[in-house]
Amino acid sequence: MSFVLSPSPASAGRAVAHFAAKLSYETDVSDVHSDLEAGAPGLVVVDTRGPDAWEQGHVPGAIHLPTRQIPTRAAREIPAGVVVVTYCWGPGCNGSAKAALAFAKLGYQVKEMIGGYEYWVREGFPVRTPAGLRRREGDDLTVVPAGVTCDC
Repeated sequence: MSFVLSPSPASAGRAVAHFAAKLSYETDVSDVHSDLEAGAPGLVVVDTRGPDAWEQGHVPGAIHLPTRQIPTRAAREIPAGVVVVTYCWGPGCNGSAKAALAFAKLGYQVKEMIGGYEYWVREGFPVRTPAGLRRREGDDLTVVPAGVTCDC
């Protein structure tokens, strides 16, 4: 008996629907970094963590809007018609999913940045701190040491 094959895999058609839907809800840190570097229009990155976490470091260009404040502040601070990309600490935290839900309830199109702040840092992307921009060396468990992208 196979652990992988039990239960049976979905049909190709159902798999296409599933993975297409999944990608419409999620993005990853590499794609967000690429879009921010390119100045891609139409998206706003939102850090949903609390003030102490924000001060520790955050994605450059992100807006700080803790999840609990989204219902009262979003309409004033996030333009209508943009795609909101939410992030929180990392894969062990569902704060970005809660924030994405809050934005969706307000009528925003939204994607969750999987990996969150943790994987942003682990991939060696810059973070803004009170002392300015800083960058840690990429973690070889998440990036190719030579600096080449994973090409996925």
